Amino acid sequence: MKITLNINYHTEWGESLYVSGSIPALGNGDVTRAVEMNLVSPDMWQLQLDLKNDPGNFDYRFIVKAPEKEWRFEWGAPHRFVSGKGIDSYRIFCSWQDLPADKPFYSSAFVDGMLRRPYRDQPLVPKAGTVNMRIEAPMIEPDEVLAISGEGKELGNWDPAHALVLNDASFPVWEINLGADSMATPFEYKFIILKKDTREVKGWEYTNNRVYGIKCESAAEHVVIDGLRFANPKENWKGAGTAIPVFSIRTENDFGVGDFMDIKKMVDWCALTGQKILQILPINDTTMTGTWVDSYPYKANSIFALHPMFLNLWEVGTLKDEKRRDYYYNLARDLNALPVIDYERVNAGKQEYLREIFAEQGSITRQRKEYKEFVSRNEYWLKPYAAWCVLREIYQTPDNNCWGEFARYDVEKLEKLSIEFKDRFDFHYYVQYHLDRQLHDARDYAHSHGVVLKGDIPIGISRFSADAWVSPELFNLNTQAGAPPDDFSVLGQNWGLPTYNWDEMAKDGFQWWKNRFRKMAEYFDAYRIDHILGFFRIWEIPMNAVHGLLGYFNPALPFSAEELRNSYDFWIDPDVMTHPLILDWMLNDFFGDMKEEVKERFLDRVGGDRYCLKSFIDTQEKVEKYFAGIDKDEKTERVMNALLGIIDDVLFIEDPYNKGHYHPRIAAQYTYQYRVLSDYAKWNFNRLYTDFFYHRHNDFWYGKAMWKLPPLLDSTSMLTCAEDLGMIPDCVPEVMDRLQILSLEIQRMPKDTGTEFGDTWHYPYYSVCTTSSHDMAGIRGWWESDRDATQRFYSHVLHESGNAPHFAEPWICDKIISLHLESPSMLCILPLQDWMSCDGSLRRENPNDEQINDPSNPRHYWRYRMHLTVEELMRKDSFNAAMRQRISESKR
Repeated sequence: MKITLNINYHTEWGESLYVSGSIPALGNGDVTRAVEMNLVSPDMWQLQLDLKNDPGNFDYRFIVKAPEKEWRFEWGAPHRFVSGKGIDSYRIFCSWQDLPADKPFYSSAFVDGMLRRPYRDQPLVPKAGTVNMRIEAPMIEPDEVLAISGEGKELGNWDPAHALVLNDASFPVWEINLGADSMATPFEYKFIILKKDTREVKGWEYTNNRVYGIKCESAAEHVVIDGLRFANPKENWKGAGTAIPVFSIRTENDFGVGDFMDIKKMVDWCALTGQKILQILPINDTTMTGTWVDSYPYKANSIFALHPMFLNLWEVGTLKDEKRRDYYYNLARDLNALPVIDYERVNAGKQEYLREIFAEQGSITRQRKEYKEFVSRNEYWLKPYAAWCVLREIYQTPDNNCWGEFARYDVEKLEKLSIEFKDRFDFHYYVQYHLDRQLHDARDYAHSHGVVLKGDIPIGISRFSADAWVSPELFNLNTQAGAPPDDFSVLGQNWGLPTYNWDEMAKDGFQWWKNRFRKMAEYFDAYRIDHILGFFRIWEIPMNAVHGLLGYFNPALPFSAEELRNSYDFWIDPDVMTHPLILDWMLNDFFGDMKEEVKERFLDRVGGDRYCLKSFIDTQEKVEKYFAGIDKDEKTERVMNALLGIIDDVLFIEDPYNKGHYHPRIAAQYTYQYRVLSDYAKWNFNRLYTDFFYHRHNDFWYGKAMWKLPPLLDSTSMLTCAEDLGMIPDCVPEVMDRLQILSLEIQRMPKDTGTEFGDTWHYPYYSVCTTSSHDMAGIRGWWESDRDATQRFYSHVLHESGNAPHFAEPWICDKIISLHLESPSMLCILPLQDWMSCDGSLRRENPNDEQINDPSNPRHYWRYRMHLTVEELMRKDSFNAAMRQRISESKR
């Protein structure tokens, strides 16, 4: 058998093309054994394979290699060779597969979800004497088909009624076999979109006619034209969706919290109202203390394990004892009647039920084939996670430093532990098996309704997580991650999470991250990267700091004293400017009439009217610990916050990795240190500050992001969306545009500096727009929070005259939502609370009860729930009809 591979590719001097494939003749998938092609004419590369036997079907890729240069690979799925009967020779003409301009449509969100084709054709079989054309067209709707029309009788002589429909078995790749003998070569043609049932023409390709000019050389030859891409004539596809945490969903038979089976009911409502996507918050296990503090969903104890809270108990199994069944049914009824989640009672009750059902049915479940396959497939993370859970229970703490001989992860000790506590390990396997089964069921149900589940990948993990215990070298456990100050948190945010050791992670090609993404892809077709800025740089905070104000970017290019002098004429005094400057006159501002008492208890005089903090309270960590043991009243609260503020008051922070180099403190212009500078020094400081935070790092951080993100994003086929809010350097939109990551657009947080409100009409297509997020008040809460801002929005954005209403009336909410639905954004995903704000009879009475999280409070209790059940929502016919019509009229 003869196979001839051809590709048109313009190379630079010294470059050559190679083919790597899944058969021995092409190196068995080993790129180092790829076979070099021959340059047979300008830009035309060819490789002939003479094989004794039919190789069957195989995959292959093209690679560009050159001495001392990084190899270049194609994007996406490999080319596919399909073998047929009675064919002696294959001539294949390929196109190099670069990143397509419509990459999001190749994601599983579209291919398996929103544009899923439930009834596909049977795979096309190659035939001798035919020409096989393959074209990528992922944007075709399920009720549409792709066809070919052109010159000649076989192609219908340009009559769409006689166009040939392509086979969609390999969607988003379409293909067709054309009889070589029945076509006059060369001929012109185009691809068109037809309505599946009526054959109505929905659009012709917008490019010039294509030309085919290759003849079959024998009746036993098969010609393949591979890698064509459709020139889409349609308007940009747009969709709508809802954002709601799983724990917030309320149905009639819940256990006081939403669960994975509730997702199916939300999918029903999404489908009813014409929505395509359901977005949720992180769902990984966060159980640490067994208290409500564990309700924070962005501090997982495992990047793989799912939270047991999300199990639907009745789907796991039914207890034999009627009294115990009644006890749990009554408990569920009581918990479900609460307006918010009682996190501790819910989780305690579910754990109790699971242990009882495990005792009754666990041994039966463990014999199932699918259970054994689940454990085998996930053992690499499941066993360490179970060990972590068992040790947490034994030592009554998640802090592995308190686990004695198990403080450091050891495989041999883990094996012994799993034997000694086999039942406990099996219990955690059992729980995770059922969680996996239920979430897979919810995902498949969503697919069948043309709805996609969008997950959330937190930027961090807990420093006391199973991941940090197993692989501590991957994390900087002596630091904590957070965010610089913004309008929602003037002191910055300190998440208490360790930062990543990216250099160590890179040693195996970021395998930890790839495993994380691939596990998520088992359940979701789209995902939100929480704080994507962390892939460029992270806001790192010393362990002895409480406020985010004392953080710095890592990686970064801090200033040396010499550079500050030579480039900005700024003379730094590290002994003064990296420590709090405490002068007598400042103490009145901080402590008022408590000044003398504070001086005696907490300060030492260092000369003149200057003081320093006593050693027992000279860091924010020490301040917090000192006051933790004192009963709080207004006086002690004021003293504590003032001491924390004094420690914040520095002009520079010394880089912990490169001593003698300095970061200007974020928002330093608000410090007393800045106030005492001369006008000339202030001018120079402002110059270096602006350069440091807005210009200096652009190329540096661009390189860091492009080092990390491409291999991670390419590890799955999920649709990538990002949370790109906050202090955004210029390199961020450049990277996101290049990688086609959907941005997040929030009208109240515009990305254009100097603009108060975003212009929804000018949002980028590759974006997700929303009215609010889980970290802020909804439309109604925001409307009442700042009357001046509301009035400006009312006048300049809604273009209404007169005084703005005190409350966000339904017509106002409807108008705001319409602005978002009609925006160019690919996806408009709104919080459920904001969707319901358009209906005065449906929405909650108090809008302040609708906010999910307060980011300024690190100890916020995450317990928001819908105030009505999904079943009730499904019965609101007028609201649902109006919502469906609104979405349809906005062409979503």
